[in-house]
Amino acid sequence: MKLDISFIWQAFLQILPAIPTTLFITVLSVLIGSIIGTFTAIVRIYNVPLLSQVASGYVTIIRGTPMITHLLIIYYAVSMLLDSFSKQYHLDFNSSSIPMMAFAIISFSITAGAYLSEVVRAGILSIDRGQLEAAYSVGMTTSQTLRRIVFPQAFAVSLPNLSNTFIGMLHGSTLAFIVSVVDINAKAQIVASTNWKFFEAYIAAALIFWGITFVIERMTGLLEKRFSVFSRGGVK
Repeated sequence: MKLDISFIWQAFLQILPAIPTTLFITVLSVLIGSIIGTFTAIVRIYNVPLLSQVASGYVTIIRGTPMITHLLIIYYAVSMLLDSFSKQYHLDFNSSSIPMMAFAIISFSITAGAYLSEVVRAGILSIDRGQLEAAYSVGMTTSQTLRRIVFPQAFAVSLPNLSNTFIGMLHGSTLAFIVSVVDINAKAQIVASTNWKFFEAYIAAALIFWGITFVIERMTGLLEKRFSVFSRGGVK
């Protein structure tokens, strides 16, 4: 087999338009997952009755099963429930009218939430207990303490793990092709199907993923430097 360098470049250019789709799925999933993860982490840290057990079960189950399983379950479960509800109440609606991307975002958000909950929990628990007691002593409520004292420091501490989770979700987003979403990986398959040069097309896709990952790592590095300056009391 002879490597076609010229086709790698052609495939690269043809795959580029799929980048916004991949980034949209990844960013939105991580944002929603951050909300889910933060809520789950707080519930577990403060041991909220019943909710803490549910949160622990959610994290254990999601982290113990593959992303592809989550996607398939969400796709079929949501479709069945909506179609059943529509049929029961004679509504002019069916699951086929829902954009396929929505299933991917719901699934990936649930997955991201479980992983990010552990990142957030570790970040919060790393904060010195004395700072919390000091905040309470000056009259701050729990929500004020979390918002003003805990979350900013926890975010700085958790940056490397947050970056890793984001990159993991970026790479995991390639599973979206299962529900017919044309992301970077799916676009590579489509491009390669014209002449069966899958190897070259996947090399082009890999280069794009590497480039995006490199940018994320660089941005994380800059944020870490910025936060380290403020933690030393310096200004730039």
